[in-house]
Amino acid sequence: MSISIREVNTGCAQPLAALLNCSEPSNREIFESNRHRVYSLAFWMTDNELAAEELMTAAFIRAFAANASPNQDDIDLALLAELRECMTLGTFVLNCAPCHQVLSVRRNTMRVDLERAVVQLPSTEKLIFLMHDVEGYDHGRIARLLEISERSSVHGLHQARLRMRELLAN
Repeated sequence: MSISIREVNTGCAQPLAALLNCSEPSNREIFESNRHRVYSLAFWMTDNELAAEELMTAAFIRAFAANASPNQDDIDLALLAELRECMTLGTFVLNCAPCHQVLSVRRNTMRVDLERAVVQLPSTEKLIFLMHDVEGYDHGRIARLLEISERSSVHGLHQARLRMRELLAN
């Protein structure tokens, strides 16, 4: 049975606020040092500001519930758990053919075109692309977080880049 993000996160803002305002000052520091990355990933995965805010909130509540002082990996795992509840992750969809010609994408590509191309990628490939090319995660870390092999992570990134080139060349 699938539950929407809204149903899962009804009333999450109050527990998060209470958690951050508790006697533990490190909670606020942990939240502040990770919230931009978590929100960014959630936003690109959902393409919706409200859904991204709800995912971020639920991810932090989950991370703090599992560990009183979660580290970056704990928070990323909590975000991935939240994402898995609303979309399929770990399954590769793209199987782009090898390039036989160089597609000209080095023209003056507008930011909005790049954003639309990223949003059009399938979930797993998009997340690998965002984690590697945007957030700077290495393939070993991506593989651990997504529970895939490093080779699969490299393959997913390659497929995402090929698809981005196709989308931008058109």
